[in-house]
Amino acid sequence: MSADHDTKNNSSNIDTNALRNALGSFATGITVVTAVGTGGQSVGMTVNSFNSVSLNPPLVLWSIDRNSNCFNDFINANAYAVHVLSQDQQNISNTFASSGADKFADLSCTTGLSGVPILPKYSACFECVTEQQYDGGDHVILVGRVMKFTDSGSLPLIFYRGNYKKL
Repeated sequence: MSADHDTKNNSSNIDTNALRNALGSFATGITVVTAVGTGGQSVGMTVNSFNSVSLNPPLVLWSIDRNSNCFNDFINANAYAVHVLSQDQQNISNTFASSGADKFADLSCTTGLSGVPILPKYSACFECVTEQQYDGGDHVILVGRVMKFTDSGSLPLIFYRGNYKKL
């Protein structure tokens, strides 16, 4: 059964739950973005809004909810790392999607660009400096210039219609 939603109507008439479900039909990879917080602490969060922008210059983007607990940390960060998770890292995705406990407690991270924590395992990792930030409604879109990257060649973790999937 499909639901038609009139795109000519005012966007305030859109059923946000139906929209979320429809957007879930687009399979995405799962990333964990890490940075050094405003207090010098390691911060990280699970993100599936990651996308490439440009090869020359090398730019990527992701977005953060304005209500995120670590919003100010990422908005004020000069650098961050985007880790594309491997298909066996669902537990890492869940850990970084939760709030509260120290997400880095059981990880042996290394240090990347500007002291950013780098996860010990991933499918690919992009170390970036913040290039631009744009208003995106209830999110802010962060564009980063890729300064360094690593590709392990492992299969990525996929998210589709609210569930983890594997290739």
